[in-house]
Amino acid sequence: MLCLGRASLVFNPLKVPASLRPLFSSSPSIVSNTTVSLPRRALSTMADSRNDIFNYTSGRWVYNDALRHKERTLAFDVDGLRRLAAESVNQSPDDVVSLSKLSEGGFNRTFIITLRDGRQMVARIPYPITVPKYYTVASEVATIEYLRSSGLPAPEIYGYSPDSDNAAGTAYILMEFVQGSKLSDVWPGLDDQEVISVVRKLTQLESRMMSLSFPAGGSLYFTKDLEKVASGLGIPLDDKRFCVGPDVRLPLWYGRRAKLDVNRGPYQSAEIALIAPAHKELAYLKRFGQPILPLRRERRPSYKYQQQLPSYHVENLERYVDITSSLVPRDPTLSRFCIRHPDLQQNNIIVSRSPDSDCKVVGLIDWQHASILPMFLLAGVPQRLQNHDDVVSRSMTPPSLPENLEEYLYRRRLVHYHYITSTEECNQLHYAAFTDPLYALRGRLFQQASGPWEGETFELKAALIQATKKWEELTGGGVPCPVGFDANDLRETTVLNEELSKADRGFEFLQGMCGLGEEGWVLAEDYEYAVAFLKERKE
Repeated sequence: MLCLGRASLVFNPLKVPASLRPLFSSSPSIVSNTTVSLPRRALSTMADSRNDIFNYTSGRWVYNDALRHKERTLAFDVDGLRRLAAESVNQSPDDVVSLSKLSEGGFNRTFIITLRDGRQMVARIPYPITVPKYYTVASEVATIEYLRSSGLPAPEIYGYSPDSDNAAGTAYILMEFVQGSKLSDVWPGLDDQEVISVVRKLTQLESRMMSLSFPAGGSLYFTKDLEKVASGLGIPLDDKRFCVGPDVRLPLWYGRRAKLDVNRGPYQSAEIALIAPAHKELAYLKRFGQPILPLRRERRPSYKYQQQLPSYHVENLERYVDITSSLVPRDPTLSRFCIRHPDLQQNNIIVSRSPDSDCKVVGLIDWQHASILPMFLLAGVPQRLQNHDDVVSRSMTPPSLPENLEEYLYRRRLVHYHYITSTEECNQLHYAAFTDPLYALRGRLFQQASGPWEGETFELKAALIQATKKWEELTGGGVPCPVGFDANDLRETTVLNEELSKADRGFEFLQGMCGLGEEGWVLAEDYEYAVAFLKERKE
């Protein structure tokens, strides 16, 4: 039997090119915390030398180390940034007493700026590889401001520039240094009731966020910012300061895709939102596609080390385009355009905790690459809060703590269970979206058709095969399926699935043994050990 992937209710960011995926779970910390020490990774970034300010110092890569560092090296005018920071809060540049690196994430370098009167702010500067240029910063600022004006706990923006035409010589965002603690710092010390309370607060915030109404899909902008680069493209909101413009999700802009003149939004309907990313990838492959080996080296033996033709993926993308109209749910409420946090996890949740009260969520940070999409495409349990691989969680059995159960597994079950039950209670449309029997299939098809081709088409093809088997459920019957696969196709896909699954498990096990992250990332102090370990295994 062909295994076509887990039918899990998981909110996953859409497929991101390997070289641009976040390097580790810790996002740039925009939080003031006097009671909890900075995490280990942040401690490695506190040096103040110009060299450290401009370069990536949080970790290394066991392969392509020099290239990965070059992609994240950015020199800028430090004195200019200090001046811009001071002016953003009506202070003199002489009132800036320090500027030091706070942390480094997958897409930004984050600095903390301290003023003479004790106030602090955060400066976020995107790496040279962060795309799309201009739109990324412009959209994040507008998203934060719009959510803040809607009563949601987002940091105050003091100043920003989507391009480098400024005193600092770089794009930047200056924002509030939120008072509180990252949830990840206090998480281990919370008791069960506190965990349940925090999860409930998050689902309530999501309910408020998802109730916001948008006239189209894409990403948010200040109208004045979008007019500078794409006059007349934006669709205004009721608050005319804001508009919906091009979608900033990474797969739409990666590499030479940014050069393509394709529709990236605003999306006027759910069907256009489904089909536009596939048209982008078709345009890329027809213009730039060449035979390549799969990017993931551990999978190459399954393809007999043969280069894969872009025409294979073109064929499956065209099959996807043929069925997109049937992927829109029949319930129109599930196609309503809405917004949610692009990476809701403990490092991006700021809480305030006092001895006589539970945790209060005071900030949601890191809104880069946030999208407005139909509810059925945004829905799901956030990746860092779900536990779908566990049979107890899948059965939605209330978790208990037997003597032989690890605390870690119990906590995962607790969070998963209460996220879903609380969402059912306070965000019924979201709950309906991710409990729809076809939710996972629709999301998987959309994700695989949107993502950059990296030498494989297997995941998209497998999802298409599943769609042919679920065709009656998708359409309600009476509509012939426009795509099909013969017996030989199905047999070959089954064999390839088994080989790839085995390769994936082996590589994940190897990564876990030496603590590798995306692209072979490790903490700087673990680099020599990881290199020696992998060299020994390779030999």
